[in-house]
Amino acid sequence: MATVAADRILSLDIIRGIAVMGIFSVNVVGMAMIEDAYFYPPAYGFEGLGDRVMWAANFILVDGKFRSLFSILFGASMVLVIERAVGAGKEGWQVHFPRMLVLLLFGLAHFYLLWWGDILANYALVGMIAYLFWRMEPLALAAIGALSLALMYAPMVGYGLQQQAQSESGIAMDTFSPLPSAQALAEAEAAHASIPAHLEATLEQQAIRPFDSVAAYGLETLGLMLLGMAGFKSGFLTGAWPRRRYAQIAGLLGGVGIVFYGYAAWRILAVDFQPSSFFPWNQLFTAPMRPVAALGYAALFMLIVRPGAIADRFAAVGRAAFTNYLGSTLIGVVLFFDFGFGLFGQLSRGQAWLIVPPVWAFMLLWSKWWLDRFRYGPFEWAWRSLSRWRWEPLRR
Repeated sequence: MATVAADRILSLDIIRGIAVMGIFSVNVVGMAMIEDAYFYPPAYGFEGLGDRVMWAANFILVDGKFRSLFSILFGASMVLVIERAVGAGKEGWQVHFPRMLVLLLFGLAHFYLLWWGDILANYALVGMIAYLFWRMEPLALAAIGALSLALMYAPMVGYGLQQQAQSESGIAMDTFSPLPSAQALAEAEAAHASIPAHLEATLEQQAIRPFDSVAAYGLETLGLMLLGMAGFKSGFLTGAWPRRRYAQIAGLLGGVGIVFYGYAAWRILAVDFQPSSFFPWNQLFTAPMRPVAALGYAALFMLIVRPGAIADRFAAVGRAAFTNYLGSTLIGVVLFFDFGFGLFGQLSRGQAWLIVPPVWAFMLLWSKWWLDRFRYGPFEWAWRSLSRWRWEPLRR
C-alpha cells in the first residue's frame, strides 16, 4: 500500500483504525456494567441467548486480538516517529520521552476520572522501556519480542494446567469468587454517580493500578511493541511484502488463532461457564494465541483493504485513533454515568453491544470529515502540542 501523504503510511492508518474500532466492541461491556462482568460474563447481565452469542463472537474474533494488534501498531508508530526525529537532526529520546510522558498524563486522567480499562498509561510506561530496542534489526526485535511474550505466557499456561488438574482431582480452585457481592454492586453504581465520585472510588480502591499494570502485563505489551517495530522495519506492516506471503500468514496464523479460540469457546459453553473451566480457557490457555491471531489479522487486512473511498474512511479513523479511543470512553460516560443517561447496570451484555455499530458509524463519519479540514484529531493535536511545548497549527 502506498503512502497517502508525506507523513502518513496508509496501511498503518487503516489497520490502526480497524483495531481501535474492534477494541470498543469489547470495552463497551466494561463501561456498561461492573468490572467483574468483563472478566466473567455470568457475574452480571448474562441471562439470554443474545448475551451468549455476543460473548462468543467477541471472544472468538475480537477479544485480546485487536488490543494486541493496536499494541503492535503502537510499536511500529514509535519507530516511525523516532526515525523521523533523527532524520530531522534531533536525538530520538528528545521526541520520544516527552511524547510518552504526555501520553502517561492522558492515560492517568482517563483512568482516574473516566474508566478503569485505560491502556494508555501502560503504553506510555512500557514505551519508555521499548525505546532501548528501537535501533535493533528486525530479526533481533522479533526474537526479543517473542521471548518477552514467552516469559509472559509460559507461567499463565502452567498455572492454567495446574488449576485444571486440581479441578479434575476434586481440589477447589485457588481463585476469587466469580460472583460480585451486593456491596460490590452498590459501590460500582455509586462510582458512576459523577466524575468526582468515580475519582474518589478509584483512589480508594485501586490507586496504583496504572503503575501495577507494568508488572501485571508489561511483558506482553513490550513483546507486542517489539513485534510492531520488527514489522515496520521489515516492511510487513507497510505493505512491502508479496501478496502471496500475506495470504500465507493470514491463513496460517489467523486460522490457527481463530480455530483455537473457537475450541476454547466450545469448552466454556459446554460447561456453561463453570469457573474451573472458564478461567483457564478464557484467560490462560488462549493468551499465547492473541499475538498469533493479531499478526494474522494484520496480514489479512493488507490483502483485503485496498486504496479507495472505503479505505480512506478506515484510514481516517486510524489517523484519529487517539481521539477515537478516548472519545468512545466519553460516549460511554454520557451513556452510563448518572449525570448522563444513567444506563450503568441497566443493560445485558447483548444489549450493551448494540451501542457498538452506531459508534463505529460515528467514527467512520466524523474522522474523515474532521481530517479533511484539520491536520490532526483533537486529542492528537493536544498530544502533539503538549509534547513539543508549543501551539501546533491545527487547521489545514
